[in-house]
Amino acid sequence: MDSTSIYADVVSGSSNCINDALTEDELRSIFARLENERDKEIFGLVCKKWLWLQSTERKKLSARAGPHMLQKMAVRFTRLVELDLAQSASRSFYPGVTDSDLAVIANGFTCLRLLNLHNCKGITDVGMKAIGDGLSLLQSLDVSYCRKVTDKGLSAVAKGCHDLRVLHMAGCRFVTDGALEALSINCHNLAELGLQGCTKITDKGLINLSSGCREVKFLDINKCSNVSDAGVSSVLRACSFSVRTLKLLDCYRIGDETILSLAKFCDKLETLIIGGCKDVSNDAIKSLATACSSNLKNLRMDWCRNISDSSLSCIFSQCRNLEALDIGCCEEVTDAAFQLISSEEPGLSLKILKVSNCPKITVAGIGILVGKCSYLEYLDVRSCPHITKAGLDEAGFRFPECCKVNFNGSISEPVMLL
Repeated sequence: MDSTSIYADVVSGSSNCINDALTEDELRSIFARLENERDKEIFGLVCKKWLWLQSTERKKLSARAGPHMLQKMAVRFTRLVELDLAQSASRSFYPGVTDSDLAVIANGFTCLRLLNLHNCKGITDVGMKAIGDGLSLLQSLDVSYCRKVTDKGLSAVAKGCHDLRVLHMAGCRFVTDGALEALSINCHNLAELGLQGCTKITDKGLINLSSGCREVKFLDINKCSNVSDAGVSSVLRACSFSVRTLKLLDCYRIGDETILSLAKFCDKLETLIIGGCKDVSNDAIKSLATACSSNLKNLRMDWCRNISDSSLSCIFSQCRNLEALDIGCCEEVTDAAFQLISSEEPGLSLKILKVSNCPKITVAGIGILVGKCSYLEYLDVRSCPHITKAGLDEAGFRFPECCKVNFNGSISEPVMLL
């Protein structure tokens, strides 16, 4: 039975018969069989009872509402699992989400598993405490750029939400090692942690984290300038079977110890961001490429000044599933890195390649690479003095039909390596 026939029955005057004949569970079963959102909306137009059933079955909701509207929503959407209240950086809704809103949410949406508060700048530790007190089933929380939130609030969340698995708090400048200690003690299922720009995080916090959280798959500590090899390596050792993504952009204290720990403990690694980690050596990258050859898909190492042809050719020969690579500003890389790719080896899987500001790479090197990359979608050659559009046209290279070549920054960059 589809929604149109249901609606026709009601219009013809048989609605009472249907509601008398079908139990609530049977009506829910009908609703569950509706495959598209339009049919589900039509279902709710039949009568008040069906609208109520439709509302109680809703699992996801995005809203921009104050406490009075949220109270009404809580009564209507009693089984809500995901609530998105995020605001964009470019367009905020004054005053946005407040601590009183979070109190309503904590009391009214007790089934919530996911709560997105990204860029809700008005909330404080008071709101975080309400979440910890009321949302014991919560598994995913994003408080990125909620700049008033501190360790106190996040510790309250950790103590109340023991099944927390995903936590993003990028840009929370007051967060320190204390928050990581609370996570370690209370949230042993934590799998995804985003700390970008939390500059007060140190090795001590990461070491504490590793003592209790041993299932971390995703760790973003981009721009956490006070962490070093000691802290990161402790997490890698503790989570050796789970780590898939590690982001260390501009963590200038990171060197070979971290890369060698990845090679030793984390052979399932899929994404590594080490842009700006200037002390990483060629030998360490070779070890990584060999150990993670089957799984590595995304590698960003722009501004890693020690990277040269030998480590890059090792990456090309070992990491056959690599889809995105950024070697921007690696000034020692030359065409030789591409010339060492064996003609007998199968083609590369690369979709995104960034070689901007690599002054020793020429049109000849790009030509070799293009011949091995039939899936290439984006090539960044900005500020490469020997590579121009005219030069590539003159050489007659055939890029894949969908490939975009960025010569001057006029093409938007893909987000794969951010």
